[in-house]
Amino acid sequence: MPQQLILVINPGNTSTKVAVYDGTAPVCAAAIKHADEELSRFPDINAQKDFREGLILDFLHDKAIDPGAIRAVAARGGLLKPLASGTYVVDQRMVDDLVAARQGSHASNLAAQIGFSLGTRLGITCYIVDPVSVDEAEPLARYSGHRLFSRVMLTHALNMKAVAKRFCAEQKLRYEAVTLLVIHLGTGNSLSLHRNGRMIDAVNPSEEGPFSMDRSGGLPLLQVARYICDQRLEFKEFEKMVFGNGGLFSYLGSKDFLKIREKYLAGDAQTMEVVQAMAYQVAKEAGGLATVAEGKVDAIIITGGIAFNEFFTELIRRRVGFIAPVHVYPGEDEMQALAEGVRRVLDGQEAARTY
Repeated sequence: MPQQLILVINPGNTSTKVAVYDGTAPVCAAAIKHADEELSRFPDINAQKDFREGLILDFLHDKAIDPGAIRAVAARGGLLKPLASGTYVVDQRMVDDLVAARQGSHASNLAAQIGFSLGTRLGITCYIVDPVSVDEAEPLARYSGHRLFSRVMLTHALNMKAVAKRFCAEQKLRYEAVTLLVIHLGTGNSLSLHRNGRMIDAVNPSEEGPFSMDRSGGLPLLQVARYICDQRLEFKEFEKMVFGNGGLFSYLGSKDFLKIREKYLAGDAQTMEVVQAMAYQVAKEAGGLATVAEGKVDAIIITGGIAFNEFFTELIRRRVGFIAPVHVYPGEDEMQALAEGVRRVLDGQEAARTY
C-alpha cells in the first residue's frame, strides 16, 4: 500500500511539536523546545512563524523525509471564530483571521499559518481538526452577566475530546451516553463538561477560570478596570500582561514547569503556595462545572502536559474526588487526533468543512 504521509504541526508557547504519520501510524516525531530567552527576541507570536517553519523543515531533513512525499498537513487549530466540531480546510481567510488574532493571540495560531505556507509550497492541502473554538455550548452557558458581553468557548477541544473518547473506549462506554468532566492542564488550564457527546459548557483559559502557566484566568473585574485606566494601557499591552505574562510566570518568573516543580519539591515556600493556589482554582472551577450536570458526573478526567506531575494532579484529586472517580491521562493525544482527523478526510470517511 502506498504511503499516506501526513505532516502534523502543533506549536505551543514553549515548544513546537512536529511529526510525520503514515495514515495514523507515527513515522517520526519531535518536541522542539524553546527557551524563554530564545522567543523573547520576537515582538509577538506572528513574528515567530518563519523561525518555527524553518525548524520544521530542518526536522524533515534530519529525518530524511522527502517533503514531496507528504500528502497533507494537519495543523492544530488556533483561536478562531466559533465552529462546529470537525476537520476544516485551511484557506487564506482563516490565515488572515489568525494573523489578526481577532479571537486572541496564542502560539497555536501559528500552526495553520505554517501549514498553509508549507502546503502552498508543496501543492497539498492543510487542515485543522477540532480547533480550540469548537462551540457546542447550551444557551444558559453563554450568559456573562451583562447584555453587552457573551461567554466565548475557547478550550483545548482537540485533546479533551480525544481523551474523553479514549476513556470511553477503554471503559466500554458510549461517549454519547455519559457525562464527563475533563480538565486539561497545560500552558492554559481548560475545563469542559461533556454530556451526550457534546461539550455543553467549558471554562475558557483565555479570559476566565483558574490561572495557569502564563495566563491570569479570571481576575477581579473592578481592580482590573481601575488599573487599565490608571496606567492608560492599550489593549495589546493589557492582553500580553494577562495572556503570556500572567499566571505562574507573573508570580514566579518562569514558564518552565519542570523548574517550578524542582523548587516545589525542594520546599520553596513561595513556589509551594502559588502552585497550590493554581490547583485550588482548578478544583474550584471543576466543582462549578459539576453543578451544570446537577452533580451527576460519571467520571473526571485529568489530562495535558502538567498531568505528568502526580503531586499536582493529587492536589486536584483531593478536592474533586467526591464528585466522581478521577482518571489521569498524562500528556496530550493531539498529534494522533490531528492525524486521525485528516486521515478520515483523505479516506473519504468524513467530508472536510469550509471555514
